Amino acid sequence: MTDSRRPKEMTQHIGNHRLDPSTLMMGYGFDPALSEGSLKPPIFATSTFVFQRAADGKRFFEGITGRRPSTGDGLVYSRFNNPNQEILEDRLRIWEDAEESLAFSSGMTAITTLFLTFVRPGDVIVHSGPLYAATETIINKILGQFGIKYVDFPAGATREEIDAVLVRAKAMGNVSLIYLESPANPTNALVDVEAVHAARAAAFDGELPPIAIDNTFLGPLWARPLDQGADISVYSLTKYAGGHSDLVAGALTGRKALLDRVRMIRNTMGGICDPNTAWMLLRSLETLELRMSRAGENAAKVCAFLRDHPKVETVGYLGFLEPGSRQADIYTRHCLGAGSTFSLYLKGGEREAFAFLDALKIAKLAVSLGGTETLASAPAAMTHLSVPDERKAALGISENLVRISIGVEKAEDLIADFGHALDAI
Repeated sequence: MTDSRRPKEMTQHIGNHRLDPSTLMMGYGFDPALSEGSLKPPIFATSTFVFQRAADGKRFFEGITGRRPSTGDGLVYSRFNNPNQEILEDRLRIWEDAEESLAFSSGMTAITTLFLTFVRPGDVIVHSGPLYAATETIINKILGQFGIKYVDFPAGATREEIDAVLVRAKAMGNVSLIYLESPANPTNALVDVEAVHAARAAAFDGELPPIAIDNTFLGPLWARPLDQGADISVYSLTKYAGGHSDLVAGALTGRKALLDRVRMIRNTMGGICDPNTAWMLLRSLETLELRMSRAGENAAKVCAFLRDHPKVETVGYLGFLEPGSRQADIYTRHCLGAGSTFSLYLKGGEREAFAFLDALKIAKLAVSLGGTETLASAPAAMTHLSVPDERKAALGISENLVRISIGVEKAEDLIADFGHALDAI
């Protein structure tokens, strides 16, 4: 938050005791004394802010435009900063103990601004696969128009496989960004972030290309990839952080030196999170741990039922990884929980998947994830429809795949709903 409105105390400790992020969500970054004693931050519905003196305006703009290092001097204009957005960013970074956080108007705005910050014509992006379909579209269809190339590797790749991909990428040009998604959307395959971090250190001298990772599926409660060597965590705040399927927003969290570069692009283009959405996210962050914990407990019960059903081929749930497998090893080192979004492979194809989806009563047939309600969709026919058929086949995005995001309903009711829908196939 800007220094001019910074609370008197922004402590994360009581004595030697460090407060948990779930506790800090109730008030961190906001001083009621600065807003007429209001317990909760009001919505600052204003486009611009009044300077006390002309010199203040000059100083604030010097920080905003990068003429000198910004220390959050003051409020200028809501395309640059706003109290609601700044409180939100203060709280978001706490979850991963990050140096900085930036909020955006959507997850894809965050991702696109990230690419525009670090990638130039002729550069090479190295990324894991699969990625969210819109992210793949940005990389191979939009950035490709500007001579930007990419090399990818499968989510579960070993250190040796990642080494080989980096060698090939360096031969193609300047590698300016390593972009990961773990678990992968929609297969739930995990990426070994530690292996990627080690491979980068071995492959490059001098300035290293940043490692950014989409942490939407498990973060921030069940995965904190900054601990494994990532530089930036990417979030669709629409999902678990928002958690009520009533807003669209995104965020980047990580190293301040890198995010300060992103901030300049965001401020110029105007992709910032608006005050009302930021306020709604502040509300949602107060219950994030409660919602995610309940959804995770529900998912474990639902998946245990689905795994043994005769019409189910397999369940891509992180709690069912084969002991001793590559994926189980990554999960043990990287994850704090199995999450509540998983892939369900039915016996059959699109006909069976559609029959299952059409018969659901409680779960809603809709894309997205991480809300209080349970959602189900068919990725091959919906979110990943634009992905070429041969790539979908290579990545396991088949017509019998149903992606399910479990909500906070009663687990027994969800099991009854899924059982009824399976009977309808």
